[in-house]
Amino acid sequence: MSEFAARDGNADRPAGRGASGRGLEGDGGGVTASAGGGARGFGVGGGGVTAAVGGGVGGFAVGGGEGDVSADAAVVDGCAGRLWGVGLGPGDPELVTVKAARLVREADVVAYHSARHGRSIARSVAEPYLRGDQIEEALIYPVTTETTDHPGGYRGAIEEFYATCAERLAAHLDAGRDVVVLCEGDPLFYGSYMHIHKRLAHRYRTEVVPGVTSVSAASAVVARPLVERDETLTILPGTLPAETLAARLAETDSAAILKLGRTFTSVREALERAGRLEEAWYVERATTGRQRVAPLADVAAEDVPYFSLAILPSRLTPPHAMPGAEVTATGGNPDRGPGGEVVVVGLGPAGRPWLTPEAQDALATADDLVGYGPYLARVPPNPRQRRHATDNRVEAERAAHALELARAGSRVAVVSSGDPGVFAMASAVLEVACEPRFADVPVRVLPGLTAAQAVAARAGAPLGHDYCVLSLSDRLKPWDVIAERLAAAARADLVLAIYNPASRSRTWQVAAARDLLLGLRAPDTPVVIGRDVGGPAESVRVTTLAKLDPAEVDMRCLLVVGSSMTRVHERSGGATVFTPRRYPA
Repeated sequence: MSEFAARDGNADRPAGRGASGRGLEGDGGGVTASAGGGARGFGVGGGGVTAAVGGGVGGFAVGGGEGDVSADAAVVDGCAGRLWGVGLGPGDPELVTVKAARLVREADVVAYHSARHGRSIARSVAEPYLRGDQIEEALIYPVTTETTDHPGGYRGAIEEFYATCAERLAAHLDAGRDVVVLCEGDPLFYGSYMHIHKRLAHRYRTEVVPGVTSVSAASAVVARPLVERDETLTILPGTLPAETLAARLAETDSAAILKLGRTFTSVREALERAGRLEEAWYVERATTGRQRVAPLADVAAEDVPYFSLAILPSRLTPPHAMPGAEVTATGGNPDRGPGGEVVVVGLGPAGRPWLTPEAQDALATADDLVGYGPYLARVPPNPRQRRHATDNRVEAERAAHALELARAGSRVAVVSSGDPGVFAMASAVLEVACEPRFADVPVRVLPGLTAAQAVAARAGAPLGHDYCVLSLSDRLKPWDVIAERLAAAARADLVLAIYNPASRSRTWQVAAARDLLLGLRAPDTPVVIGRDVGGPAESVRVTTLAKLDPAEVDMRCLLVVGSSMTRVHERSGGATVFTPRRYPA
């Protein structure tokens, strides 16, 4: 920022300088000239004239003679940054164009949209081309399909969001930074970028880089021509009323229907009305590792995400004329051969609200579900999927079964309560996967909310300092080892989160653990008993180590035993338990 003033007779002429611009104000002889802002502005006044210039990026105004002259210019100026709307294609990073990859790599600022969970598909596609030191602007939608209390309703909330996003990016452009806005598919084909474009393209140098559309990708993975010779192609949003869709579909040769998700039932009805259902193909996440292709008539509505579409290919090429079509179209079939995987999924302690979006997606896209019966029962049934429930004492056999299914081509989800890496199936699956026969079977582990975290949150923050996690089950390790570890943790003054404290066949360990800890901890040490947290029978009770009653504890409980620093504070809503972050020297 710089400022100068020049005096001529009775005229004072201060000027301010913006990001990379110049402003001049003159006041003399009944004359006012003002200039200001954005990237560059210049104004001259004379002879009873007011000249004003406001420049988003640059402007120039001169006033002379009698009367008032006003100019508001938004002239693109070379000092500002450049805006790029970059299409990334349908999802495969290898389908990003050479130009798009270069611009992503060279940009000063990279912006991308996402829903409130914060994960951006566009950013994940562009990630191989990011430098790692760029400024990132996450443009997070305040709403997607849910309701809002915004006074302008859904449309008002979205318009306000786009306006705010545009101004955030304008600040970078005014400072001379080049901005790339990432967009799946093509930026101006139902792309989020278009809303930024409409607000900024007239103010800054702007270029749109096209990308491969989802329609082109869908045609490719179905391996059927979309249109031939004189055929017409109609692109339709699935949000249209069923009767309107049916009329359009009846009139066209070929069609692509986007924005499925919640509209799938209406789209299917429209295809049936138009007599085109048997021709229609369903394509989900085309060109990605999670691609699914199937005849639309075979798809269940509850399986359909937003990133899917329906296509009616050319009628001039019969399916049997395309030898690769059948192989490609069976992408979701567990009999397809190599290409399966095992995903070990953490369900969290209870209920869908505590299930991560990543885990939800893995469960929805699986061909086979494998797990301990009660945990498997927490996953809503889907007739498309096969379920393999087993006893909780056959972990190695369960893991081997899942890996065999994946080796045959299935997408397999192995379910665990809480986090799969905490006293659960991840370790068992990975151990069996070390066998040579499973060397080529991919295995992924998706985290989940642990029981310890859930109980701690309900009680307050008892795990606020150092803590350890132990299991009292002596089925896989001897009690002597458990006792040694309990004693070591108690001597180290760690908070203890104790899993598997009791069962129908194990009834004495809680009392033994309590008595051992009482020899090393004060009798008034806080203890939290959390049972079925997140479930219909949830209870959380705070007691002390001396008053811990083993009869209150069963397999559905988790115990948190405090350290010497753990405190219990009575509040209006009940007792709050926390362990301070500080520890005395």
